[in-house]
Amino acid sequence: MASPTDSRPLTKEAIQALLQTNTFGRTLHVLQETASTNGDAMTLAQQGAEDGTVVVAERQTAGKGRLGRRWYSPPGDNLYCSVILRRMPTPVELPRWLSVVPLMAAVAVARAVQTVTGLKPSLKWPNDILVGDRKLGGLLCESSLAGPHKTVVVIGIGLNVNTARENFPEELREIATSLASETGRPVDRASLLASLLSELETYAEALLTQPLDRLLSGYARLCSTLGRRVRVHMADGTVVEGLAESLAPDGSLRIARESASGKDLLEVRTGDIIHLR
Repeated sequence: MASPTDSRPLTKEAIQALLQTNTFGRTLHVLQETASTNGDAMTLAQQGAEDGTVVVAERQTAGKGRLGRRWYSPPGDNLYCSVILRRMPTPVELPRWLSVVPLMAAVAVARAVQTVTGLKPSLKWPNDILVGDRKLGGLLCESSLAGPHKTVVVIGIGLNVNTARENFPEELREIATSLASETGRPVDRASLLASLLSELETYAEALLTQPLDRLLSGYARLCSTLGRRVRVHMADGTVVEGLAESLAPDGSLRIARESASGKDLLEVRTGDIIHLR
């Protein structure tokens, strides 16, 4: 079983020696410890950091996931990184683009995991990475104005790489997993990050040059939420159940609910999704 000692320390030299990107990761900040790589990346973005700048840390003390949840971030085992996106579409296209970015980032993570390990993760809408029914990782995308009329996006990624299952907190052991647990061997984090940045760069370019409908079709093929009955806990406290039927053009999840007048579709843009058996 993998243990923390199976993970070689991340270094700038080891990561950049493996990069096959044009820009992503060429400006790279490797930290031993930080509160949150997303927070660091957003600060750098506000200071003018270039497109593709990456922050990666051995440990986060205040890592966060979607909906304000804390992200379990032990030192030395896993991958915690954030990437700055500066290249944007036209103002007219921007709102839909911002909605689709997290979904495409999730596809990039899944493809990198498959390339490095041979595993075939699925995606739980909107951007959780699963192996079977266990969570392998997740993403948190945040946007901000980094100057007059200039939007910047930070893609934060947390992946459980070499944490042994028995080392997860008790409340996570039945719902979380790691690459080492699934493959039975430790995974080199520098190689994984290099592959991940290559995939992210490819999809960042595709988001600006390819039809978003085509990209969403690729996401749908990996999404294990579609076609399942789900329970959605909405931000306002409302709970909705129904069939996750399809994606809307902006990547929202369409939930089909039975009503007295027949079937109605609810488009969910944010909420906590639970897969029902």
